[in-house]
Amino acid sequence: MHGADPRLVLGLHRSRHHRSILTAALDLGVTALDTAAPYLGFRSHAVLAETAADLLPKFALSTKVGFFRGAGGAEHSLDPVRLRLAVERAARELGREPDTVLLHNPERTLAGLSTADGHTLLGNACTALADAARDGLCRAWGVVSWDTRSLGTVQVDDLPSPDVLMVRAGFLVGIDLLDATTVLRTAWQAGETWGMSPFGGGPGKVWEEFDPRPFVRSRHRDLSHMQAAFRTAFHLPSATAMAVGTDDPGHLAQLVQALGAEVDTTAVSQYLRTLHSHRQS
Repeated sequence: MHGADPRLVLGLHRSRHHRSILTAALDLGVTALDTAAPYLGFRSHAVLAETAADLLPKFALSTKVGFFRGAGGAEHSLDPVRLRLAVERAARELGREPDTVLLHNPERTLAGLSTADGHTLLGNACTALADAARDGLCRAWGVVSWDTRSLGTVQVDDLPSPDVLMVRAGFLVGIDLLDATTVLRTAWQAGETWGMSPFGGGPGKVWEEFDPRPFVRSRHRDLSHMQAAFRTAFHLPSATAMAVGTDDPGHLAQLVQALGAEVDTTAVSQYLRTLHSHRQS
């Protein structure tokens, strides 16, 4: 399994974009930052440039394109021309080229399309981002998907291979989704896998009632439930980085501390076998 050198990515989804959390991240050694064009009411890029222009060069910065302002709010599009313009706009608004640009939840547009139409649309979108990276508008490109099962109907093995595939991770991800992610990244020959939303959108009561510490080595059992859940999420599915959103420097510090813990991969494998057996019964 991957995750031998886990990295924490500070995600700005639902964040208030305060400068203080960025400086706290840097003080803790967190040098990866993830945002998206529609975050903070489509103001994320501009606010970051206004309040933390001097800090942004210190981060490996990723952003996402695919959602656009529409008459009724946000609308999704995989139109390659709109995506190219969105990448160019992101660089202008941020005041620098992002390191990685991710295609934001392509399943939103692909849902309901035929396999052939979906293949063509996704292929054109991926080519647009691959071309943007080739042209120096970003260093790498990738795809972020909230539900990789929705991409399973699209043949991806002849499409441009993303440098990064960002997917949901952790104990709250069902076995169907974990399996779909494994199949997708293998067929697509994706580079790195990044996880996201390891707590399912917030701390919640589940992390008070469920104790994930048996999934880390015994010498790390002094971790909190949240810390153990976060560290184990790097193996559900296997990932080299994990995006987590928080405006609390204390919470961020706890997660950084958890990176040093070692996961019991035998326990994780048994957990996955149990999920499979329950699905089949």
